[in-house]
Amino acid sequence: MKLAERVNRIKPSPTFAAAAKAAAMRAKGIEVISFAQGEPDFDTPVNIKEAAYQAIRDGITKYTPAAGFDDLKDAIIQKFKKDNGLAYDRSQVMASAGAKLIIYNLAQALFQAGDEVIVPAPYWVSYTDIVLLMDAAPVVIPTSEDQSFKISPAQLKSAITPRTKAFIINSPCNPTGATYTADELKALAEILVKNKILIIADDIYEKFVYDGTVFTSIASLGKEVKDQTMVINGVSKTYSMTGWRIGYAAGSAELIAAMSKIQTQNVSNPVAFCQKAAVEALAGPQDSVQKMIVEFDRRRRFIVDRLNSMDGITCSLPKGAFYVFPNVTGLFGKKWGDKKIATSDDVTDFILEEAKVAVVAGSAFGNDNYIRFSYATSMANIEKGMDRMQETLKKYSL
Repeated sequence: MKLAERVNRIKPSPTFAAAAKAAAMRAKGIEVISFAQGEPDFDTPVNIKEAAYQAIRDGITKYTPAAGFDDLKDAIIQKFKKDNGLAYDRSQVMASAGAKLIIYNLAQALFQAGDEVIVPAPYWVSYTDIVLLMDAAPVVIPTSEDQSFKISPAQLKSAITPRTKAFIINSPCNPTGATYTADELKALAEILVKNKILIIADDIYEKFVYDGTVFTSIASLGKEVKDQTMVINGVSKTYSMTGWRIGYAAGSAELIAAMSKIQTQNVSNPVAFCQKAAVEALAGPQDSVQKMIVEFDRRRRFIVDRLNSMDGITCSLPKGAFYVFPNVTGLFGKKWGDKKIATSDDVTDFILEEAKVAVVAGSAFGNDNYIRFSYATSMANIEKGMDRMQETLKKYSL
């Protein structure tokens, strides 16, 4: 069978691949500590689960409007108004089966051969592959730890060509935790508005900021910016609802209509009772979110301190999200048995095989000098994983 050429342009999600390796080892009776996936270990709050149970009892188990129930759209509209000072109407918002599908539907509606999409690196693993699936070209702009992993206005200007269709910004960022200030966003927005480039703002980690950091959605910086921005968010991270698969977007009514039209031909609609759970998540009590933030902050500080105590590894303290992105170049050139460590993939293979700790190579995120840990797992797992790594590094004198 000859597969479509587009399949060869992309790779399986590296985060899912790393989690699958860990699962396969566990199936063989090997205890593995996984830091691979960005999935909060907290249970979905009870009030949200009860809303889903009630919806099922009420028979809300059928098809729904493609872009979601009106009450979910209204909850999304109120969320944007309350949290971000952004005003939308129902024609400007939609829900989907996860934020990833929102991005995919957006790409389907907008990108085609010859288009370029600017993606600052390090980036979330799916951005570039989704662009490639549309026959468009991701234009990856590297950022460094010295610049806090944030793209500069000069870098943005130099990347723009007549083919530039969109710019993707993820703040707080997966994998680095980099979080842009309002002034930094304004400087980028001025360039993007002037050049009439669509801004794709992935705000999925907006609630997870630390050390007094204030989250700003780039769409909130004025009418011109808002009109040129598609804001993407979801309930997966904020409410520990990764498996419920509800994401949402707000932006141009024309583009939302196109994305909704595409959705009628792929998933049809988000799951009916999950939509009712999402209404409760967005409109109901928010106590659980604050509890998660406090606990993630504790884990963040602990894991960074432990990583910085290990020879060959340095790790900056991120301002947002729930990932750390340590530099592992201090391990490059070291010997592990008859193997020589030369890449981030080598480091992750070494850690998995010898320490039984699963992490994701930085190569998957566009920077081969780093590896990513998610600290959205229990403190007990973090402590055990760090102990195993430290013992393994000492054992091999790496």
